[in-house]
Amino acid sequence: MLVKNIVSGCLLVFLLLPSFTPAKRKEVAVRTVVIDAGHGGKDVGCNGKSAYEKHVALAVALQLGKQIEQNNPDVKVIYTRKDDTFVELIDRAGIANKNHADLFISIHCNSGPSAAYGTETYTMGLHTSNGNLAVAKRENSVILQEDNYKENYGGFNPNSPQSHILFSLYQSAYIDNSLRFAQKVEKQFKSKLGRSSRGVKQAGFLVLWKSAMPSALIEIGFLTNPTEEKFLNDKSNQSYMASGIYRAFKEYKQELEAMN
Repeated sequence: MLVKNIVSGCLLVFLLLPSFTPAKRKEVAVRTVVIDAGHGGKDVGCNGKSAYEKHVALAVALQLGKQIEQNNPDVKVIYTRKDDTFVELIDRAGIANKNHADLFISIHCNSGPSAAYGTETYTMGLHTSNGNLAVAKRENSVILQEDNYKENYGGFNPNSPQSHILFSLYQSAYIDNSLRFAQKVEKQFKSKLGRSSRGVKQAGFLVLWKSAMPSALIEIGFLTNPTEEKFLNDKSNQSYMASGIYRAFKEYKQELEAMN
């Protein structure tokens, strides 16, 4: 009798409890993309004999944005700069955060020995080689041209390997999708455009660290290589490179939204 009363009581409590409905998973959509043309204004970036990184990166960024706007009317494209102006790294990420971007794409040109060539795409993470560290140090050194860089970046010293090691231990919550997009970019460069791909890499980039969304920094080639400089300084090839990044963006968008 006691057991029967306990069972009946438990049943009554269960019936009186509010019904439980599993939380609906938030739909994933790519509706806003921020395109960042590296360097600009007083910060020329790297250069070859006649081409400057700030000009080449801007040309490819504008072409990429144009292709996204023409083919994806549901996507809002925002630029960190549309002309030859200097924008601090913290403000570049700030633009993306303020506009609640779903993807942040930073476009750059590489520098190295004259024999070095090829593309490489970076996500935020721990550098695994001196080469990755060298690229991060070069791209991060722009903060030395900013007025309050020690305050803005928590005392980060772009000339210190130790600073990069500690800084790059930061693990973004968006690393999986950042890598997903980066891999698609390098695949496009290699298989569709016939470029030599140096692969997807990770390093501590300040501009990626501050962005609260999937993000990637794309090195589209070496301006210090005469052959690549000539290629990248050509308007048709700039559009060609932008088309590869656009197709990667399109695949990334479709793949994410198919999960809904």
